Amino acid sequence: MTIELKGNWKKGSAYDVHTLDSLYMGVDGYGCDRWKTTRSDMGELVYQLKYREDKSAVRKIVDLIVRKYKGLETLDAIIPVPSTKKSRTIHPVYEIARELGIRIDVPVFEDVLEKQAGSTELKNVDDPDERKELLKKHMFLINEHNLAGKNVLLVDDIYRSGSTLSVATDILYQQAKVNGVFVLTMTKTRSKR
Repeated sequence: MTIELKGNWKKGSAYDVHTLDSLYMGVDGYGCDRWKTTRSDMGELVYQLKYREDKSAVRKIVDLIVRKYKGLETLDAIIPVPSTKKSRTIHPVYEIARELGIRIDVPVFEDVLEKQAGSTELKNVDDPDERKELLKKHMFLINEHNLAGKNVLLVDDIYRSGSTLSVATDILYQQAKVNGVFVLTMTKTRSKR
């Protein structure tokens, strides 16, 4: 299922929803809420890569992308959305962007955007306006790679509220002077928060 993502970019898509269903199971012995979650195929692959550090999921994710989306090879560059959590041993978005770049023969620039180290992890901020304001203070253009007039693919793993992609798109249009930003995420959450 392709989900259209509306925003300040030219065109955006999420491959699928992240979760299909979540059933509350109660509190475990440690006082934590427990959920039985059913994920989409792509959602499960993203989960395995991001939280189980299963790098074999990267190839499977990109297999699904290249089968579904035609024309990605006509873009000039792929730009992964930078991670807030620098301590990860695997950065899922970079891994996906690299593999996609190799498959479609489009250069990947991991050093265009940066999130300031130590900035708040956005998944803990529910208010979309607050998320966007935090991002404006903590996301920067660090290398233009002469992207002026180019069409770029902005890649992220999960679309939640669109705040991260919106701020990144503004930066690419206003500071890097790109011609067009196209957005691709692997999944979209069922909630916008």
